[in-house]
Amino acid sequence: MAALRHGAALRPLSSASRVVSSRTLTRQSVASGVRMVSSFYPGEPEGPVVKTDIPGPASKEHIAKLNKVFDTRAVNMLADYTKSIGNYIVDPDGNTLLDVYAQIASIPVGYNNPELRKAAESPEMVNALINRPALGNFPSHDWAEILETGILKVAPKGLNQVFTGMHGSDANETAFKAAFMWRRQRDRGGPAVEFTQEEMDSSMLNQTPGASELSILSFKTAFHGRLFGTLSTTRSKPIHKLDIPAFDWPHATFPKLKYPLEEHAEENALAEADSLAEVEHLIKNYHIPPAAVIVEPIQSEGGDNHASPAFFRGLRALTKKHGILLIVDEVQTGVGATGKFWAHDHWDLPEPPDMVTFSKKAQTAGYYYGDPSLRPNKPYRQFNTWMGDPARALLFRAIIDEVQRHDLVANTAKVGDYLFGQLERLAAKYPGQFANLRGKGQGTFIAFDNPKRDEFLKKAKKFGVNIGGSGESAVRLRPMLIFEKGHADVLLAALEKIVTS
Repeated sequence: MAALRHGAALRPLSSASRVVSSRTLTRQSVASGVRMVSSFYPGEPEGPVVKTDIPGPASKEHIAKLNKVFDTRAVNMLADYTKSIGNYIVDPDGNTLLDVYAQIASIPVGYNNPELRKAAESPEMVNALINRPALGNFPSHDWAEILETGILKVAPKGLNQVFTGMHGSDANETAFKAAFMWRRQRDRGGPAVEFTQEEMDSSMLNQTPGASELSILSFKTAFHGRLFGTLSTTRSKPIHKLDIPAFDWPHATFPKLKYPLEEHAEENALAEADSLAEVEHLIKNYHIPPAAVIVEPIQSEGGDNHASPAFFRGLRALTKKHGILLIVDEVQTGVGATGKFWAHDHWDLPEPPDMVTFSKKAQTAGYYYGDPSLRPNKPYRQFNTWMGDPARALLFRAIIDEVQRHDLVANTAKVGDYLFGQLERLAAKYPGQFANLRGKGQGTFIAFDNPKRDEFLKKAKKFGVNIGGSGESAVRLRPMLIFEKGHADVLLAALEKIVTS
């Protein structure tokens, strides 16, 4: 397999190169000219290698076998995780791709991270796995210590308690429940006020007053999950919602910013003001009153849609003004990807959100909160058998240790600035191919629009990169926190080849 020599200059493909068959392209090494081995962990490849079409023969065989027992229609790429390492994902055919999609933004410190392996092999982890507790009824003697040295160690400012869950949808769903119970408790006059017999009887009939007439206000093009409650706040794609009964809950327009931001400052400020006005109108007038507003710092599945810190400060002010809660959904943006541990840290809020939900890179899930009144007034109201997973909490603790040991949030901010600058260069060189480039100052949480997005993503694999999309036309970058400048150069070389091939 031929590879470019160390230090070779990046050149556009010649017209002759452009007509080389895709089969020839997929059988050659597509490693970048920059020799690249991770400075964080040993054993990473020097660059991508593509040996076959993707999927190749071995992958197709595995997929056919899997399809007999499991729906494979959404399979993006079949992986061999025993061979994947660091920033590189490997398939059964030996194709080695730079992974800037990272299991839909969920791998923080690389495949087969040696420190996570140590944590997985620890006596604590073995105990958590084979003696999994029903945490609400039978928590382990060290559960408080596990939380305090892990999940709560990185709690957002002002939030010192946590309800642990299983995944992002679960985190948001239970946050909704907490908001409804908080609101009705306030309406009754406090936690000491008992439920009436009418409330208890009507709740069993799914009727008021026991089943409250309250809502959660979300935004158009938002994504908050696929469970029943969260699905009523998800508005990114019809395929997520079709045939599923939904609550009659309000949604406001998320600001539609124009790029470059500095060239459209006045228009964008007006769009944000209009959105906040719509939010306030819905809070005051919607026929099912909102108990909370939920918002993503960056609308990820909906197309990587951004808003300014001023917009989010305005949203916080509105929720305080009208006595409703603000839930910040950090499932995809949290744990360092934006160059801060929590994306809402970019907003400089005068006071924290009421709840912050998390999952993905945390490898566990739940919501943080600070107000004691968000803890229900009676047991079993916010409850399920597992209420989280100590094994996953231990893994998050090990992830936090790695992030802090290598200062990976700062690394992500620095690499993101470099990557964004180089993407600006490509956008100027190839007009329309990297349109609406966004994510400046947001670490590696970067996206752009491409007129042939789906074809772009498919081509990327031929050039050794696994990359994802969002919304109608966005290409989203979701690399790991161990993504370095050399990896960015590999990615940039591949992106240029994609648009010139």
